[in-house]
Amino acid sequence: MALRGENRYLELREAADHDPFLLFGASLKRELAGAPLYRRALRCLDMLSLPGQFTFTADRPQLHCAAFLIAEPEEFITIRYDLVSIDCQGGDFLKVFDGWILKGEKFPSSQDHPLPTTERYIDFCDSGLSRRSIRSSQNVAMIFFRVHEPGNGFTFTIKTDPNLFPCNVISQTPSGRFTLVVPHLRQNCSFSIIYPVAIKISDLTLGHLNGMQFKNPSAGCGGIGDFVELLGGPGLDPSKMMPLADLCYSFHGPAQMKIGCDNTVVRMVSSGNHINRVTFEYRQLEPYELENPSGNSIQEICLSSP
Repeated sequence: MALRGENRYLELREAADHDPFLLFGASLKRELAGAPLYRRALRCLDMLSLPGQFTFTADRPQLHCAAFLIAEPEEFITIRYDLVSIDCQGGDFLKVFDGWILKGEKFPSSQDHPLPTTERYIDFCDSGLSRRSIRSSQNVAMIFFRVHEPGNGFTFTIKTDPNLFPCNVISQTPSGRFTLVVPHLRQNCSFSIIYPVAIKISDLTLGHLNGMQFKNPSAGCGGIGDFVELLGGPGLDPSKMMPLADLCYSFHGPAQMKIGCDNTVVRMVSSGNHINRVTFEYRQLEPYELENPSGNSIQEICLSSP
């Protein structure tokens, strides 16, 4: 059971194991920013976490391929096609998705993304090079592709741009600290951690009443339009996760919880009437903590999931 957190999303992690750059921290990435453009071949299943130029060339028919792109939490991703040689009429395709899809689940969820799902797909075979550059709405994006003819393929360049108010984020790392700020915007923002974690909320500022109150998740925060909820589950889509705790009022922490789910989400719901802010730290749970939960922990819901 303790290995569930380590083995989930295996198809992503296997791709990452072949890319040592994925393990580099932010400081090293900044040092590399001044170096010549990073270039390498793209695999049929791949994960990319650094700006650079990537080329896929089919050596045989490749029918089910995807590249997962992830940047720092405070960055957008821009994908620019440099060269495309595929046969759209012959069944090839090349699509960018604004977010991630894994096992049929989307991040951000349809509820939290500013665009309807159909508009989150950009199909090269429909738009051609009229959409040479595509920018994500958050720090993750995907490329789906199919290439039948050996020798065909494509080249694209990834660059990142600063996002002053990141809303939907997938963490690159199993531990860290983050402040989510929603400034007078009517939107829902999710910070996703694809590990079982211990999470500590040190500060929550909502635009209404002061004081701290943990509500029964089934009761929610009633008519309050601004609140934070902790979610957990085995998949990627926050809208399909189990609500674990609702934080309905401002407080200065810490409030701590261990969540033994494959995926943990801190989700802020904002009415647009206030500036809302939540600061939290997180770390991946150790195997012994999953085997022997103690203290303020939520295990049963997640560990009973398939």
